[in-house]
Amino acid sequence: MTKPTPETPAEDGAVLLDEVERFHRRFNVFPHEAAYVAVALWDAHAHLLDCFDSTPRIAFLSPEPGSGKSRALEVVETLVPRPMLAVNARAAALFRSVSDPAGRPTILYDEIDTVFGPKAGDNEELRGFLNAGHRRSGVTYRCIGDGGNQTVQEFPSYSAVAVAGLGSLPDTILTRSVIIRMRRRARNEKVEPFRARVHEQQGNALRERLAAWAEAVRDRVAGAWPEMPDGVTDRPADVWEPLLAVADAVGGDWPERAREACVTLVKAAQVNDKGSLGVRLLTDLRDYVMVGIDRLPTVAILDRLNALDDAPWADLNGRPLDARRLSRMLGEYATADGQPIASRNIKTGGSVLKGFYAEDLWDAWARYCPPPPASPLLPLPDGADTD
Repeated sequence: MTKPTPETPAEDGAVLLDEVERFHRRFNVFPHEAAYVAVALWDAHAHLLDCFDSTPRIAFLSPEPGSGKSRALEVVETLVPRPMLAVNARAAALFRSVSDPAGRPTILYDEIDTVFGPKAGDNEELRGFLNAGHRRSGVTYRCIGDGGNQTVQEFPSYSAVAVAGLGSLPDTILTRSVIIRMRRRARNEKVEPFRARVHEQQGNALRERLAAWAEAVRDRVAGAWPEMPDGVTDRPADVWEPLLAVADAVGGDWPERAREACVTLVKAAQVNDKGSLGVRLLTDLRDYVMVGIDRLPTVAILDRLNALDDAPWADLNGRPLDARRLSRMLGEYATADGQPIASRNIKTGGSVLKGFYAEDLWDAWARYCPPPPASPLLPLPDGADTD
């Protein structure tokens, strides 16, 4: 690697990252412009990992095969330091690789759906490794030795990780990820065929230049506190902070493009995030079932929930949501007074039925649900009668 000297100064970071982005565009069709920006920044951030307190995972996900996920990982592989392709790799192999004295790898995990998909077995150990490795302080503890001579040893877990797979991922990993939802190429979307013997060398040349640039800006990036776009806080801010720090160090139009991409992808993740089943229940009650209603009998709530299109309530493991499960799920949340949400008597039509009151749900709605959607009603045309 050629390090910059006074005679060979670091090259223009914006020009270099433009070339990295163009390299991706030759072989990858991403769903929107924001994805190209995010992926190029992620490639560069992998060369500066020790400058950050956390590292975002980048997740190429799609509902169907043949959507370019594996190709995206192949291109990333040529650009990041010490790439390690992992398919069905176990947690033990990964955390030992991260502890390798020769250097920390960038883990590229393809077919991640075989690990976390509906037909996969228990992979809590790998999930724990991926979660812990998001933070610079993350470690994995293991017992080393035989029989009664075992000792507890900690293994560093901090590493850059890119994954690709069908479907989705556990929430604990999704919330630590920049999510790129891939699609099959349309007939009018053309890319170059990726030929490893030719294009790996071209990508590796960019990798060497990224590494040299990273060395030149390392001190500046390590002390950076990038300004976040309005509304990006908490976990999304943790995810995007390293990428925005890279964009600011690169300069040119990258700081502006990075923040636009950040807002676009964070909003897209929020739209696609249904949260836990409990949050989904609270949100559906607020947005579809109890709109403008201060109380509703349980039987009516169940009828409305089970009739919702694109909702899970009519088929929860082969059975519709019933009163007992509804009560149990809502009882995990609390009212504004700190009491578990519970059904109460509702007088209706000369009889008394059990049901739920909106005032008991307001606090949980405010704390757990995403912002309510804008009104779906279109504005009335000019001159329309509003009586």
